[in-house]
Amino acid sequence: METVPVDLPEKHYRIHIESGLVSRVGTLVAELWTPRKIAVISDRNVAPLYEQKVIKQLIAAGFQVTAYQVDAGESSKSWQTAVQLFEKLAEDHFTRSDGVLALGGGVVGDLAGFVASTFMRGLALIQMPTSLLAQVDSSVGGKTAINLGTGKNLVGTFYQPDAVLIDPDTLNTLPQRYVAEGYAEIVKMAALEGGTFWQVIEQINRPKEILEHANDLIQKSVAFKAGVVMDDEKEHGRRQILNFGHTIGHAIELLADGQLAHGEAISIGMVRLTQIFEKYRLSPRGTTNMLTQRLKAVGLPLVSSLIGTSAFYEKLKNDKKNHGSRLNLVYLKALGQPALYPIEIDKTQSFLSGKGQ
Repeated sequence: METVPVDLPEKHYRIHIESGLVSRVGTLVAELWTPRKIAVISDRNVAPLYEQKVIKQLIAAGFQVTAYQVDAGESSKSWQTAVQLFEKLAEDHFTRSDGVLALGGGVVGDLAGFVASTFMRGLALIQMPTSLLAQVDSSVGGKTAINLGTGKNLVGTFYQPDAVLIDPDTLNTLPQRYVAEGYAEIVKMAALEGGTFWQVIEQINRPKEILEHANDLIQKSVAFKAGVVMDDEKEHGRRQILNFGHTIGHAIELLADGQLAHGEAISIGMVRLTQIFEKYRLSPRGTTNMLTQRLKAVGLPLVSSLIGTSAFYEKLKNDKKNHGSRLNLVYLKALGQPALYPIEIDKTQSFLSGKGQ
């Protein structure tokens, strides 16, 4: 088993990565938690695959388990769904001594984490991500969130779990599109770290190779992100580099209304932003091409007609990463050398259209 530590001032936990880990979840949770009630929160796509296996093991390990399912997809990251879960937890008499296990992809992890962090001012939380996107990114670092109509992740908390349990075997049940979606975040982190990490992804030339190298890709991504989070848990400084591609990506993801998966939107966002910074000679010539080659190799989209519309710029104004009237864009001085570029929001349209710095 690969183990990545996350050591923060007020929380210390481990990220466990092992093929077949789903078959040992009861034992692993029993090493972390005393007997208690556990709410297993999943969605209607993941639950039929893993929910009963997880519940059976938790019960055998001495826990009382209640399962809650939400609709699959980004629409479940809503205040309405959160309130429904709050009410169910209250009806089933959950207390602050109990826990939540988030079983699913990024939507479930964000939603269940938000519910755990706020119900009775905090229940214990374990993340058990089943998608590549969640395994390499959203389950790590303690961010929880729900969406509002005006923007993604506008209501949320920083709430660290007691553990993250990653079984790469769960990726075998993912459609190829969603394996590639998660890989976009791996490319992002490899670009931010550079060096041997980038050399590893240069060997991935087709979607099936993502699964063949899943353990190594997950471990490298998790180790990089954990290091960033330990430096800057609450995103006041260095952690902002993890938003590379996300400012544009979140805007077009919302406008696509379900037609673009998160990682697909981030792929487009990284490419477009790097094109702009390369044009202004802030990123080296050829940086965009290096990114596009890695993303195109697994079939990720690179362009969107949504970029540049009036609705697109309106979404940028509501991005949660705005600081007052300023937006910090993340770009690459070179592979492995991310930097922040602060820009006034009222100048964003001119900047992103390539008409001036």
